[in-house]
Amino acid sequence: MFWEKKLAQWVEEVKAKANIPARLVLWDGQQHDFGTFAAPQVTLKVNSASALPLLLEPSLDNLGEAYVKGKIDIEGKLSDIINISYSLARSTVTSASKLARVRRYFNHTKTSDKKAIQYHYDVSNEFYRLWLDENMVYSCAYFENGNEDLATAQIKKIDHILTKIQVQPGHRLLDIGCGWGALVLRAAQKFGARCVGVTLSQNQFDLATQRVKDAGLEGQIEIRLQDYRDVEGQFDRITSVGMFEHVGRKNLPGYFQKIHDLLVDDGIAMNHGITSTDYDSGETALGGGEFIDRYVFPDGELPHISLALESMQRGGLEAFDVESLRRHYARTLDIWTENFEANAAKARTLVEDEKFRIWRVYLAGCAYAFENDDVSIYQVVCRKAGRSAQTLPWSRRFMYEKAL
Repeated sequence: MFWEKKLAQWVEEVKAKANIPARLVLWDGQQHDFGTFAAPQVTLKVNSASALPLLLEPSLDNLGEAYVKGKIDIEGKLSDIINISYSLARSTVTSASKLARVRRYFNHTKTSDKKAIQYHYDVSNEFYRLWLDENMVYSCAYFENGNEDLATAQIKKIDHILTKIQVQPGHRLLDIGCGWGALVLRAAQKFGARCVGVTLSQNQFDLATQRVKDAGLEGQIEIRLQDYRDVEGQFDRITSVGMFEHVGRKNLPGYFQKIHDLLVDDGIAMNHGITSTDYDSGETALGGGEFIDRYVFPDGELPHISLALESMQRGGLEAFDVESLRRHYARTLDIWTENFEANAAKARTLVEDEKFRIWRVYLAGCAYAFENDDVSIYQVVCRKAGRSAQTLPWSRRFMYEKAL
């Protein structure tokens, strides 16, 4: 009786604040509408009373947990489900709540970082292949015209990066967090670079190594299962794509210092990474950050772009080109979500139900977050600080003169 009364009161409060086109169906058949709409777009089916404490505090973390653990099922179009989840969270989580924007720090040891990376990336190569492009590029694509298919946009992204950092034949290039090897393969094949790619993911290392062998580029590309902190030597060019989110905010100056130390004096580096839109470098709002840390990216931390640039300068690097790709990542994630939904039956055979549910809401939720400026992403091109200004190009035209 207590739960029934509290639930009914909560529903009325949500209806008054947000008037959401959703319906709540309890395990005993009771129904509650969150709005005055004749036809709700989404139905939340509560499978047991154990879900109620999570629903009555509907942060994105609690809603995500209820869904992932099978305590609720949700019917409707996935984009509508995500929109309504955000509406429910906003109706409860206020700007004063600890869930509005939290800021946590993690200890990023080599052991913990490797464990976190392998948790996320070693689900299975077959699973990722279902929804990524044919080259398995797991980072924001670049839609030059806005109408490219995913595979084309991913190649354009890689070419955009390599053109930005002015890769020349014979250059020694280091790719930190090389994934399944797409960037180093392109850098060697099209730009004539000699490449080293490092990853902490065993699955990525195995497949990238095989791809290099299949391409006959073993003399030009080396793939290593190695922490970036253990890399030695000098490189003409360094890329880091979708990796610095795992470094930790307090470790960013040291990360950029390592890049500085690995660069030759006239070298160029580029960091491509997701950033917080909270100027205090808080996590994704409304409990989204907690959900991602618990179920998707353990120990991940997002800095505001200002903190990333400051840390870069502290690490001895000068940023000389900064480009936002937020709209590009929203589009990329939309396509990934569409691919995931289209291959849902196959995905369920590759991972257990909980993992399937995690990825389903994670991809769609991230698409919403990038579309609505909850998070952003930047490519920052840099070089060693203190060098002559006359050695820089006068404009950005060189980035676009070559066909992408």
